[in-house]
Amino acid sequence: MKKAAPGSGPVIIKKYANRRLYNTETSSYITLEHLAAMTREGRDFKVVDAKTEEDITHNVLTQIIMEEEARGQTMLPVNFLRQLIALYGDSMQAMVPGYLEASMDSFRRNQEQFKSAVEGAFANSPFAEIAKRNMAMFEAAASAFQPGGAANPAPGAAPGAAPVAPEAGSGNDGDVSALKAELARLQEKIEKLGK
Repeated sequence: MKKAAPGSGPVIIKKYANRRLYNTETSSYITLEHLAAMTREGRDFKVVDAKTEEDITHNVLTQIIMEEEARGQTMLPVNFLRQLIALYGDSMQAMVPGYLEASMDSFRRNQEQFKSAVEGAFANSPFAEIAKRNMAMFEAAASAFQPGGAANPAPGAAPGAAPVAPEAGSGNDGDVSALKAELARLQEKIEKLGK
């Protein structure tokens, strides 16, 4: 998030004791949704406690993530969250932020290659249409991490809709086997991209 605001430096957002957020650039009160939109647009901002001037940007960004997750926009798997919590206090804790940031940067750089691999793996399979819709939703979720990105739902999908998956018990064993084979090919392609 390095996109500069019209002025120099990051936009200063003041957070008051009553939890209200004040945008000093526009001289108006804003909400967490406004900050989420600024993040998606690549606007650089810093949130400070209005009384102490302490930088609380990290806390506010974490709060935005918690609200998105609570709304059903889950992106962080339970197992990942457990692993992350387990690292607090661990000797490796200091390395985790840099690792996560580098991983997300790498993900953004390789997103196009990943998209091509997914589309190629499912081409000409009975699950091609499902894969396309899931990929569109995946891209919408990933765009939240890109400066200037805006989440767009999959074609024909309601905003915030969950990825489409085959209904349990509705297919036959052949469909399940075909899906497993396609997933194995996808995994091979992803591993090759990582090398």
